[in-house]
Amino acid sequence: MTIKLAISKLKLQRAMHRGRSGVNDFSRDPECTMAPDSRFDCARDKAVSQSECEQRGCCYAPGSDSAGPPWCFYPGLYRGYRMGPLVPTLHGLTATLTRAAPSYLPRDISVLQLDVTEEATDWNRLFLLQMKDPSSPRYEVELPAVVVREETDAEDLLYTTEYQPDPFGFIVRRKTNGRVIMNTTVAPLLFADQYLQLSTTLASHLVSGLGQHYSSLLLDVNWTTLALWNRDMAPHADANLYGSHPFYIVQEGDGMAHGVFLLNSNAIEVILQPTPALTWIALGGILDLYVFLGPDPQSVVRQYLQVIGYSMMPPYWSLGFHLCRWGYTTTNATREVVQRMRDAEFPMDVQWNDLDYAYKRRVFTLDPLRFGDLPEMVEEFHMRGLRYILILDPGISTTSPPGTYAPFQDGLKRDVFIKNSSGHILIGKVWPGPTAFPDFTNPETRSWWEDCIRDFHSKVPVDGLWIDMNEPASFVQGSVEGCPDSELENPPYTPSVVGGRLSSGTLCMSAQQKLSTHYNLHNMYGLTEAFATHSALIKIHGKRPFVLSRSSFPGIGRFSGVWTGDVRSDWEQLRYSIPAVLQFSLSGVPLAGADVCGFGGDTAEELCVRWMQLGAFYPFMRNHNDRPNAPQEPYVFGQKAQAAMKSALNLRYSLLPLHALPSCPHLCGNCGPTSLHGVRGPASSSQTVDEQFLWGSSLLISPVLKRGAVEVAAYLPPGTWYSLLNGRPLHSRGQYFLLSAPLDTINVHLREGHIIPQQEPALTTTASRTNPFSLTVALSAGGWAWGDLFWDDGDGLDTFETGNYSYIVFVSQVVSGPLTVGEALAGLVLGGLQVFGLQSAPIFVLANGEMVMDFTYCSEMKVLKVTNLALPLSEVLTIRWIL
Repeated sequence: MTIKLAISKLKLQRAMHRGRSGVNDFSRDPECTMAPDSRFDCARDKAVSQSECEQRGCCYAPGSDSAGPPWCFYPGLYRGYRMGPLVPTLHGLTATLTRAAPSYLPRDISVLQLDVTEEATDWNRLFLLQMKDPSSPRYEVELPAVVVREETDAEDLLYTTEYQPDPFGFIVRRKTNGRVIMNTTVAPLLFADQYLQLSTTLASHLVSGLGQHYSSLLLDVNWTTLALWNRDMAPHADANLYGSHPFYIVQEGDGMAHGVFLLNSNAIEVILQPTPALTWIALGGILDLYVFLGPDPQSVVRQYLQVIGYSMMPPYWSLGFHLCRWGYTTTNATREVVQRMRDAEFPMDVQWNDLDYAYKRRVFTLDPLRFGDLPEMVEEFHMRGLRYILILDPGISTTSPPGTYAPFQDGLKRDVFIKNSSGHILIGKVWPGPTAFPDFTNPETRSWWEDCIRDFHSKVPVDGLWIDMNEPASFVQGSVEGCPDSELENPPYTPSVVGGRLSSGTLCMSAQQKLSTHYNLHNMYGLTEAFATHSALIKIHGKRPFVLSRSSFPGIGRFSGVWTGDVRSDWEQLRYSIPAVLQFSLSGVPLAGADVCGFGGDTAEELCVRWMQLGAFYPFMRNHNDRPNAPQEPYVFGQKAQAAMKSALNLRYSLLPLHALPSCPHLCGNCGPTSLHGVRGPASSSQTVDEQFLWGSSLLISPVLKRGAVEVAAYLPPGTWYSLLNGRPLHSRGQYFLLSAPLDTINVHLREGHIIPQQEPALTTTASRTNPFSLTVALSAGGWAWGDLFWDDGDGLDTFETGNYSYIVFVSQVVSGPLTVGEALAGLVLGGLQVFGLQSAPIFVLANGEMVMDFTYCSEMKVLKVTNLALPLSEVLTIRWIL
């Protein structure tokens, strides 16, 4: 462990003098002559005049742009907390931080406890720092104890730490090159009851994360403000959206990366500035800061997942195509959609219903006239190999006649609803009218929720649940009776949230839940509901549950997938859906997607084709449409458009074995479907490409995102990339290529050195899972390639723990070695393969020593194709080509 304590006596004397004297001639003070882009705001909490600014001991220099550098800013050294001696503890160090004089914030906390943990394991390179009030309990987020505490040798650490005692700050450096990862000495630490502030420099401008926002993957550090406060808000720029993920990754410019996670569920504002630097502002809780040292982006995400938990393993069928609309108004209308999809031979696995099914929009009910035979319809779908999902909002109607609506009556008896500050049930307003909101932090609520789902499932055997409106959303501010005039409702500072108040579009902040106030728990509402729903479905089905949530918070991926909300049907939203889904992948939620063809407004045929092609590579693929819009089911378009959509769906279904590969953390360090990854651009640009993406590590997807385009400029990282369509190689030095992309084409390239499993597609995964497999082999320049296949029954619980799975490794030429063989692999065969990059025609091909007659070789593309095989995958197999 390397610790340095240092401070300039001259600077300290200046700071102490400034603290005593109040107003000075700051225009001549060298501590105020910093570059504008390096200023840290001294008046974030409110607008101040020059005299008020200087009374705070800060510098004042007005500018022409109020959205640029702050006018009132901290001098180079500013009074703050003083750190006492660092004392060893079981897991690290502790110290006391004290303020000699209060800050300018109300209810300042003068004494803090600092706890530092340093870890170095094969999976984790972690620096953990906590600052809290030792004299008064404050709400702290509790996540599962995934990180294993181990004894740490200082030699194993990837970093060194330095502490500035007065005013307190710390610096984290990467040990290998001395690069500063964090430096909090550049601005003061502030810690008041409802205002916590910490600033740091950044190692580069290449910052990603801090979702959920409508932005590029790389965030703009030119005085950008981001509010993390879950809100029912259709995606658009400069708005807080449905989820909050206070985690960012910095690419350091040389292939190295690190990440930082602030574990805090209160309203958070993040300010990015060109220094580059970042400031956290949280309206409560504690400062619980995790620093992940990587040293590469994949390692950073893996280390982050060790803290928040690995994502769940979804059922295989959920990776198929889903179809939904708010406006399938009857069971017969829903049946017709399914039949027309089948008649047009479009692959589809899951049919959905929005709130149309519910009587007076009350969840856990059926409209007797329009959906009275819903149970029969669901059973019909099951017989056809389809699954069924419907929407489940958390708002419980409170206006049904007594004795007619069991969810509310039983909930009253069991005391499961959130209360207002006076102890009565808080009443908001959502689709069914006045509603009460379950408190999922209460164990009794989770039990009641399970009972409601179990009772409904006994009538309608749904295969999964869609938990919407769970920010939680309300159509009135706070409650139908308003909210009290209190410090929770009117904090000293409110971040730049839509509506200007924390209670806009949701509940009162003073509302009471089992664990704490809604002020502290709001951002976690969707997470707690997802946990309750996931748990209930496991107990009811005894299989892998499927849950889709709109609201999200770190850890949601353990229980649920997400989608990006009410996107518009336009080209900009198509383009921005890529960074949106990439952001979720970075945040530990791989099962994510956007509403294909858009949700709001009428789509266009070309747009819907291109969105279906892109959506075929979302981890979660659902076409979802709003009530007033023109239909956008694939079968409503022209024949050319339908053919293009069908081609994209068939390609997705053929690749599902690859998509399901990373389904076990013990094999790959993550769960869930294949994560999407951004593409690092040319070294000269130091940019991340987010109009393309990688599916796992082997497939590069380059969609068309502009109206009328029939070509796409695609960046290919260094190496050889083969077109998955025909095997044509592109040898890249890390450059852009202009690729043909007519309406029926999405460009997909396979990286050299990889072998990917595919399976003959069918109209459902129930059917496709029995079809023959094939392999696509992309040879490297040295003639080698490698790949693997994870396969289980598709919906069983704990298949890895019970050993009920198969894991096969493929090596070229092609040798298949089943390392583990489970029951689900029985009867499945390898039907063929194609080899890209084979430089000359083979004389003959052998399969397990037997001559193969059905093979062809394309000399132009250098592609070998072998067909009509029937080799059991459960056995070792060898395919050789003799040149």
